[in-house]
Amino acid sequence: MNRKNIDEKKSLRTQLRRTKKKELIQYGWIVKITFLAFCISLIFSTTSELLIPNVNIVIGIVLVILFIVIGILFDMIGVAVTSADEKPFHSMNSRRVKGSDIAVLFKKNADKVSSFCNDVVGDICGIVSGSAGSIIAISIAKNLHIDTFLITLLVTACIASLTIGGKAMGKSIAINKSNVILYKFSKFVSYFYKLKK
Repeated sequence: MNRKNIDEKKSLRTQLRRTKKKELIQYGWIVKITFLAFCISLIFSTTSELLIPNVNIVIGIVLVILFIVIGILFDMIGVAVTSADEKPFHSMNSRRVKGSDIAVLFKKNADKVSSFCNDVVGDICGIVSGSAGSIIAISIAKNLHIDTFLITLLVTACIASLTIGGKAMGKSIAINKSNVILYKFSKFVSYFYKLKK
């Protein structure tokens, strides 16, 4: 066996090890994100279930709108991270611009950041706003003596249309202003989290 064949086999073994390591990391990420989704969903659902039935209808509607807005904002961040250009953030990082190091980190892990923002926070907000809307619909039906089925359909349709319309508009803004959104989000995160040098 010549030297060239030995080098090729070593290179192939190294590639296989790296692939296996990446697969292990992906499985670890899936477990983490599933657990995180469970915790966030539990917190959001508990908040809506405890607060909304005990407040007046106006405050309940404000809380539902808040959940919708949070879902839209995180959806925008998820899209912005995947479509942003990494180069300007490296340049900003070399000049020590606040938040640029975190923007680089987010961009390098765009798939994970996008998954967290779009799938975890965005989807949970959609589910919670829907269930909170049902509670509000029942409350409106009782107070106004209207058919519960009809008012539940109308409230659910309003929540769905606001969420879908808001996300459609948000995605368009996120694609066109991806670098700005990523930078502003990274700068905000930098006040609470510092990267180890």
